[in-house]
Amino acid sequence: MCAIAGAVSTGCVDPDTVRDMCETMVHRGPDGSGLHTEPSTVLGMRRLAVVDVAGGDQPVYSEDGTVVAVFNGEIYNFAELRAGLLARGHRLTSGGDSECLVHLYEEYGDSLVHHLRGMFAFALWDGRRRRLLLARDRVGKKPLYWGIRSGSLRFASELKALVRDPEWRTEVDPIALHHYLTFQYVPAPWSIIEGIHKLPPGSTLVWEGGDVRVNRYWRLDATPRPTGPVEEEAERLRELLLEATRLRMIGERPIGAFLSGGLDSSAVVAAMARQSSKPVRTFCIGFEDAGFDERKHAGEVAGLYGTDHSELVVTASPLDVLPSLAWHFDEPFADSSAIPSLLVARMSSREVTVALNGDGGDESFGGYRRYALFQRAAHLRVPSMAAPLLERAGQSLRSRSRQGSPARRAGWGMELAGLSPADRYTRLMSYFTERQKAEIYSPWQRSRVAGVSSGAVIEQAFGESAAGCDLTRVMDVDVNTYLPGDLLVKADLSTMACSMEARSPFLDHVIMEWAAGLPGDLKIRDGTTKYLLKRALGDWLPSHLVERPKMGFGVPLASWLRTGLRPLAHDLLTDVTARDRGLFDPRAVARLLSEHAGGRDHSNRIWTLMQFELWHRTHLPVRPPTGLRSEPRPA
Repeated sequence: MCAIAGAVSTGCVDPDTVRDMCETMVHRGPDGSGLHTEPSTVLGMRRLAVVDVAGGDQPVYSEDGTVVAVFNGEIYNFAELRAGLLARGHRLTSGGDSECLVHLYEEYGDSLVHHLRGMFAFALWDGRRRRLLLARDRVGKKPLYWGIRSGSLRFASELKALVRDPEWRTEVDPIALHHYLTFQYVPAPWSIIEGIHKLPPGSTLVWEGGDVRVNRYWRLDATPRPTGPVEEEAERLRELLLEATRLRMIGERPIGAFLSGGLDSSAVVAAMARQSSKPVRTFCIGFEDAGFDERKHAGEVAGLYGTDHSELVVTASPLDVLPSLAWHFDEPFADSSAIPSLLVARMSSREVTVALNGDGGDESFGGYRRYALFQRAAHLRVPSMAAPLLERAGQSLRSRSRQGSPARRAGWGMELAGLSPADRYTRLMSYFTERQKAEIYSPWQRSRVAGVSSGAVIEQAFGESAAGCDLTRVMDVDVNTYLPGDLLVKADLSTMACSMEARSPFLDHVIMEWAAGLPGDLKIRDGTTKYLLKRALGDWLPSHLVERPKMGFGVPLASWLRTGLRPLAHDLLTDVTARDRGLFDPRAVARLLSEHAGGRDHSNRIWTLMQFELWHRTHLPVRPPTGLRSEPRPA
């Protein structure tokens, strides 16, 4: 596990620039560094040593030194790959996974990515062909940013490393900001900085002679396939999960697991315990607010499997965590579960270097409540004239109802009833609607995104899916949007901030490909989410844990923003620094704050604005963008 950075050019590259980029990411790799330099090419890395601790330094080279690579991630099938390469006559000098890359490239060229089972982002330089290959794993567990400046292509594991270059003009991309307000994250291929892009999941980038080509090499095939009896499919699922978990328990550093008490993390802990000769170390975080606390359930799983269990209780609003979030999440990121994610990573990093988690179980096996909603909504037929009335009535009911209440769910149902599947999904995943964004923007920002709809991101994902019904299609859309844009960003950055590695058995591509072909009624049946997964885990976990409703990894954000975080929210969003950016209408922002304090729930929207402002103050100069006239301030 490492951080990587580098630059290639048709001219010359300054090694000190890449060295500085790597030092910015030392938290991702505190155990060592490496640099490959040529006049026109520099590849650098920082290393977190997990596999082949003594001999796994980078960069790695082919026998003749003409192919060189730097690598971030873990290749779980590296032993099998090494055996095959040795049988073909390759000479390998280390015992780890990184060195496999250069020899696989010699055998398979760019198609080497199809032979890798794991999480990765790597850069490979072919010195003979003067050609750079960048690649990112199938679902986007490991990040990779790139951009072109002054004739050179530069890349890094983190955005903050790229903008260390003083030549880079750091302006906020208005379209990326527009999408961020909708989704609470910036979706690929955008980044929040103009001119810098994310390499999308399952993609490669080739730079050759100054030309750049990006290619998508993998996506799930969600075409339904024939299945056998439920118990046969459940047994196959158990086998796949045990194998994926076993592969992720490989390493020379201490390994544990995040145990939230939910079904997915409990399944992973059960799979670990069944294959471990000593107690699994598990870590859980909870809250004094019982509506957000799952420690009881996590403790029951820990007791059942005899784990070495640790708990942390969050007792107050997380003011002390916000500076770390702003620094490590180097794009604005407003999923508030990043707070407990960072806190549990801090706690566990004192004892382990690697932690397994349950990420991916919901997307593959149908865990979110919205999936059941889509399944039911597929049968609705709402007259076109009634749809706008239902939508407005639903919005009104939802805005006046408590989070998670029956009335709020009824409001959602009314609001979504008359929409197309793509529009329905967009509305469910939107924290600011297009209308709400227009209301909060300044005239200048509104003009810069005129005609841009965040719904187009979702419509494209729906259009590219081969799924056979609305239910499996929306799950496929999640795999291509919400999973890499939100959940995997949160897991990667919160753990790497603490110099530790997160591994996700449910995100093994073999499991995901198998699950993608399951029919919808094996995922959700008669309103029961994760139907097949629950059947598979019946022998591993007590029925009351398997069947209990999903809680989610949330925080009491609405309460915090009326109590301990209220002064900070007001100061951040209404002071002269925020106003002088000219991006938002100060009156509209003040109205949001006032209405939330009065009882309406605007917590997600306020938090989204706060995280943007904290990010901006941490990473960018405090000045208006070029050519901006400040909006007049209210009297």
